[in-house]
Amino acid sequence: MRARRLGIDLGGTKIEGAVLDGDGTIFERKRVPTPRDDYDGTLAAIARLVEELDPSRSCTVGMGIPGTISPAAGVVKNANSTWLNGRALQADVERTLRRPVRLANDANCFALSEAKGGAAAGAQVVFGVILGTGVGGGVVIDGKAIAGANAIAGEWGHNPLPWMRDDERPGPACWCGKNGCVETFLSGPARARDGGAQYDDRLARGLASVINLLDPDVIVLGGGVSNVTELYDNVPRLWSRWIFSDRVDTKLVPPRHGDSSGVRGAAWLW
Repeated sequence: MRARRLGIDLGGTKIEGAVLDGDGTIFERKRVPTPRDDYDGTLAAIARLVEELDPSRSCTVGMGIPGTISPAAGVVKNANSTWLNGRALQADVERTLRRPVRLANDANCFALSEAKGGAAAGAQVVFGVILGTGVGGGVVIDGKAIAGANAIAGEWGHNPLPWMRDDERPGPACWCGKNGCVETFLSGPARARDGGAQYDDRLARGLASVINLLDPDVIVLGGGVSNVTELYDNVPRLWSRWIFSDRVDTKLVPPRHGDSSGVRGAAWLW
């Protein structure tokens, strides 16, 4: 029997854990609330979840996180769960669990999951989008998640909203210190605030800029907003006016593994 893998998806509102069988089937899963603004509480919640899911300590452990680990400093950067920033999260989790852990950006985990046996299976270039508490992106090429030299590949959420209208400038203030970031317009809370039709237009513009730069075969939406079914018709109908091509063959699809795709990808880090 092939070894089981344990994945943790550390989100802004929830922490999900899942144990995968050797073939990638989810054997067991559990969710707990994220202790917001409480770093030590977050470590303790992760430890309890891992202990409950793997009391025999027989699984490898991978974890998807908002933000990423700085190659320069070895601490978390760019997390919209701001209480994680500047913290040596990998070392602290490994010390708390007393076992090795592999960490990656949550959007990279999501994109990897959907590229491997998911909605983008078989595609050469995949862009995975997280539309939730924040906005993230992950790039998978030929089945491999791309981190980049600065560990920020796919971080479209902190580019400015493209083709911004006069009534959109300068845009809402972002936690990163700038105004008008894609995240401030396309997160789940932003959709609730601004309404559907306006949101669809902005998402089309945001993804058009990704297509112009990356030209992916498939874009997979994740996060809570991915459950809005009309996006998959509305956005491709709108985005062609901004895409620098005579025809757009990029597919926009929902995740095959639903809201467990991130935790599944985290487990596959081993």
